[in-house]
Amino acid sequence: MIRTVWVLIIAPLVTALLAAQIVIADLLGLERALKRYCFRNPRWSARTFLWTSGVEVRIDGVEHLGAPGPKVLVANHESWFDVFALSGCMPRDYRFVIKKELEKVPIWGRAWRSCGHISVDRQNRQSAVQSLERARALSGVGGDLIMVVFPEGTRSRDGALLPFKKGAFVLALQLGVPVVPVALVGGRHIMHKGDWRIRSGVLRMIFGPPIPVAGLTHGDRDELVSRTRAAIVAMRGGEGPTAAPLRRPPPRMGSAA
Repeated sequence: MIRTVWVLIIAPLVTALLAAQIVIADLLGLERALKRYCFRNPRWSARTFLWTSGVEVRIDGVEHLGAPGPKVLVANHESWFDVFALSGCMPRDYRFVIKKELEKVPIWGRAWRSCGHISVDRQNRQSAVQSLERARALSGVGGDLIMVVFPEGTRSRDGALLPFKKGAFVLALQLGVPVVPVALVGGRHIMHKGDWRIRSGVLRMIFGPPIPVAGLTHGDRDELVSRTRAAIVAMRGGEGPTAAPLRRPPPRMGSAA
């Protein structure tokens, strides 16, 4: 409980300050500063959450992000700490595709939009399609930009892998860019859906080899979903709830990853 209170006091305060810096730069039209803050501040915010929570992120397969060019990164989703791990430790510039409800978070939601992250209204199909069109436009001019999507659409309550929605895969096919599968293991044991208690531990982030889409069409989207899901299942050790992660030693300043 002490850890949870500590995290909920320090990390949101740091996040609000960093988000406010982004919003101010956007309002003042400071494009160079905005670009710098959008790359740096979310990483600092996420690492603050990880450090104050006593969470260590262990990364495998990061070399699979090494090839130049945009990609669609597809990950399973067990906990909010999945977001913090990806935000704090991704070595490349990225944008998330998330549910629209998160835009309502004070200050942070405005900063999120200012940095070009994509919000999807899951209850409005036409709006969702338009959001993916914006993601496609953003990726098309983003050079090495990575679009990050949680295809389950929500956090898994019991840790079992949920069915995948097709939006991320349609986006990859439209862009003609590879899909990078990512298995996130351990987040549910740190803070699972429906519980505000935070426990220290190890969160593993495993990047798989990119799945090419060359030669595939819109009609192959189900095959692409199946291949990606199978890769994530293999990396996380099955479709069901994962085993409890390793405990980590007491955190040191700056040891987010």
